Amino acid sequence: MSILEEKRRVLLTLSHNLGAEHRQLAILGEGNTSTRLSDHSFLVKASGSSLGTLREEDAVECRFDALLPLLDLTEATYEAIDETLFACRMHRGAKKPSIEALFHAWLLSLPEIGFVGHTHPVAVNAILCSPLAESFATRRMCPDEVVCCGPASVFVPYCDPGLALAQAIRDRTNAFIETAGTLPRVILLQNHGIITLASTAAGVEAATYMAVKAAQIFAGAVPLGGPVCISPEQIDRIANRGDEHYRQRALNL
Repeated sequence: MSILEEKRRVLLTLSHNLGAEHRQLAILGEGNTSTRLSDHSFLVKASGSSLGTLREEDAVECRFDALLPLLDLTEATYEAIDETLFACRMHRGAKKPSIEALFHAWLLSLPEIGFVGHTHPVAVNAILCSPLAESFATRRMCPDEVVCCGPASVFVPYCDPGLALAQAIRDRTNAFIETAGTLPRVILLQNHGIITLASTAAGVEAATYMAVKAAQIFAGAVPLGGPVCISPEQIDRIANRGDEHYRQRALNL
């Protein structure tokens, strides 16, 4: 089996898992997934397709060098972006990539990132559509939240999907990396949804499911007086424990 065939198979499984109806992460055409194939190309969900029923033809191979230069533009019309999305396809007969292929391309260009998942979980969006969104992003309540979702999440204020959102994700993620000295596992988009990134598909799933569980705990704690979060010192200790690193490797995170 070629790298393309293997990566496509793993991406389809990841998409079906994230799009499963009982998980309430995405319905209809919501959300998207991607995986890096090489330094030159990646696979991303086609526009209008559904995660839960994604097929081989719905995973479009795109060129990094056709998309990444867009992020340096001060502005671009939707028509120009559409033209670029069609032009970035490795195969002319392929479907149109999701407009969010822009941020997928940038995130997959980061070192060690092999998979990206973007969903709109009901539990997480209940918080992201509230005044407590940034508080949820920057705090941690439980050790396993640190292990699976990292010490903190990137918080991105609302932007319309497309170029503006991709640029905001890039800028906020770069600022996070500069401050934290590490890549994020979770990016939270105000009034929109969640992005998880990892070297493996299992890591993307783990961060997504744990973020949903954390959102449910956070929302449940608010009417009881508010969530009691662990301290920065405790978070740092958990994030750097050797036994937790062993557990991350064992879980393929």
